[in-house]
Amino acid sequence: MAAVTTWVDGALHRDDAATVSAFDHGFTVGDGCFETVKVIDGVPFALRRHLERLARSARGLGLAEPPASEVREACRAVLSAPDTPRSARLRITWTSGAAPLGSERGAARATLVVAAAPLPDRSDSESVAVAPWPRNERGALSGLKTTSYAGNVVALAWARRHGAGEALLGNTRGELCEGTGSNVFVVFGERVVTPPLSSGALAGVTRALVLEWCAAEEAELPLESLPEASELFLTSTTRDVQAVGRLDGAPLLGAPGPLTREVAAVFARRSAADREP
Repeated sequence: MAAVTTWVDGALHRDDAATVSAFDHGFTVGDGCFETVKVIDGVPFALRRHLERLARSARGLGLAEPPASEVREACRAVLSAPDTPRSARLRITWTSGAAPLGSERGAARATLVVAAAPLPDRSDSESVAVAPWPRNERGALSGLKTTSYAGNVVALAWARRHGAGEALLGNTRGELCEGTGSNVFVVFGERVVTPPLSSGALAGVTRALVLEWCAAEEAELPLESLPEASELFLTSTTRDVQAVGRLDGAPLLGAPGPLTREVAAVFARRSAADREP
């Protein structure tokens, strides 16, 4: 990775000087939460929504909420650094801090890290495969954006081995839930549908804006219904609205379909007009 300036616990650091304790619970047991924010021309998109979700994830983990003023200061400092790309993804990480080796938390203050990297390139469409492991919609981490991400790493690596760029995950009820780093929308005729949060899906910021700005709805979706879809698309901070071109190796003809193109156009127009929707 290229050298970048990173904020760690109140100060800016460069390169290998940006470190946290080897005993930090975010490192040893994944006891933390995070957000990824899209930055265009040096301006973060929907930062308020991301910080609200970061606070919800912290509360869900039983952590103190990160001070919004401190996080905003850290974001401004990193974005003002001369080596930060003007178009970037900004990663905000909040952990419970240093602790004993094991599951018990310690008494140290929480750790805040803000880092930036160039926005990844993305294609107009993505291939997806349904992974064999379910999300537990009733688990302690359901709906939280935590640093306990190994399950997503395993599922995404499995998808790559099967010729796909994203894995789709069902839940324990056999319903569609989400991708490893995306929400999923399914088109049946004129209906644009996404799984409800009760499925275990993360409350994605882009997902919420699509529901607000477009004629989309929430509904429980059995995994068996996916082959009946006329269109599929993914949403996320770095994807925006991305068509699905192949499902489990089978092409979805005409992707992106007309409703996917319409939703993508609405999202592009509205998000360009308002960086803090």
